[in-house]
Amino acid sequence: MRIDIISVLPEMFAGFINESILARAQKNGIAEIHVHNLRDYSLDKWRRVDDYPYGGSAGMVMQCEPIDRCLSALTAERDYDEIIYTSPDGEQFDQHIANELSLKGNIIILCGHYKGIDQRVRDHLITREISIGDYVLTGGELAAAVMADAIVRLIPGSISDEQSALSDCFQDDMLAAPIYTRPADYKGWKVPDILLSGHEAKIRQWELDQAMERTRRLRPDLLQRNKG
Repeated sequence: MRIDIISVLPEMFAGFINESILARAQKNGIAEIHVHNLRDYSLDKWRRVDDYPYGGSAGMVMQCEPIDRCLSALTAERDYDEIIYTSPDGEQFDQHIANELSLKGNIIILCGHYKGIDQRVRDHLITREISIGDYVLTGGELAAAVMADAIVRLIPGSISDEQSALSDCFQDDMLAAPIYTRPADYKGWKVPDILLSGHEAKIRQWELDQAMERTRRLRPDLLQRNKG
């Protein structure tokens, strides 16, 4: 899988994409992540990519031309399944979307910045708009990093224990059950006996019951989604 990220602050990604699971996936040839500086596609001598909005509103807007030039250069080299814009009014990113995108071959993520991008880019060049939450960030770089991490870790081979990804929170619209490790007794705080029993069927049932109870208590909206 290849993810191309377009940003006005490409330096923000250096540590993130070169550590942990993302670094391992790239080293093993499972995923490619390329970050492009939008300013490299500006024709302005100062490499500006933004301008004042028509109508007199406050703030600055990312211009059409550098975005179009960057997207044109990328799409001339390969086909892309999605060109995603990180937008606060996009669809809410969740595990279902992460699963879906992990099956794609190539995607582009355009990081929003300033007051956003010229609407014409959204109308004619973007295939999908995604938000990571109902709040405003300085730019879309953090959102792009979150999405890249959530997507790549689902690709087979990215993590050593593939079953671990399948049992993560939200995979079945439920939170995960409580988890424990050694020692079995720490300061009198004991691991539930069932987990020490070795009875796999009973352990799986306990985990399911605990996941259901935790979801009902903390995120009942997830259960409502299942009913829908």
